[in-house]
Amino acid sequence: MLDQIISIEPSDRIVNRKPRILCLHGFRTSGEILKTQLKKWPESVLQKLDLFFPDAPFPCNGKSEVEGIFDPPYYEWFQFNKEFTDYENFDECLEYIEECMIKHAPIDGLLGFSQGAILSAALPGLQAKGIALTKVPKIKFLMIISGAQLKNESWAEKAYSIPIQCPSLHFLGDNDFLKPYGNELLKSVENPMVIHHPKGHTIPRLDEVGLETMFKFIERIQKLVSDKEDVVTV
Repeated sequence: MLDQIISIEPSDRIVNRKPRILCLHGFRTSGEILKTQLKKWPESVLQKLDLFFPDAPFPCNGKSEVEGIFDPPYYEWFQFNKEFTDYENFDECLEYIEECMIKHAPIDGLLGFSQGAILSAALPGLQAKGIALTKVPKIKFLMIISGAQLKNESWAEKAYSIPIQCPSLHFLGDNDFLKPYGNELLKSVENPMVIHHPKGHTIPRLDEVGLETMFKFIERIQKLVSDKEDVVTV
């Protein structure tokens, strides 16, 4: 016979953790370069996010635009023709991103710059269609810096046939050559948040308005990743 009866009663506890984000760098750069570029943002922003910076799967296959600014090695996510309509190694790229998400699980959302942003914006739609990221949880949010839609008609039809419904934050530079394409991407997004900046094709510093928008977005995604779990008390 037990000398003491132990009562077990369930209770609820809210467990908060930082949003975990896979960060996809630009064409012919690297994860380390993107990490350095994001240091333009204040620590008050970066400390609220859990960021992971993989290198793209393919070594740089030509001249990098950041040569002389950032040290090599440089990498690219996939290859394309001059019109950006034909892709090479795109399937392999999608598989690699899924492997990175598994390695750093649980990944909640994606942040991308340039080629990494184009990829990031396409992935929720491809995931919803069961074409990519089938082994990982649904992407909860996006942060798109100098983004655009895929130009390959076949992949674009798969990626944007339904609107991007997860929360998304988009950075549009007044002097960015991709700005018109970034605006076009917004037509495929439900309720996007947008930060405008006066710079070109770069990761911008955050002015007062941009910082306010950023904190609102972080507050929004923080609620998405707060887990409610049962705790046993003895």
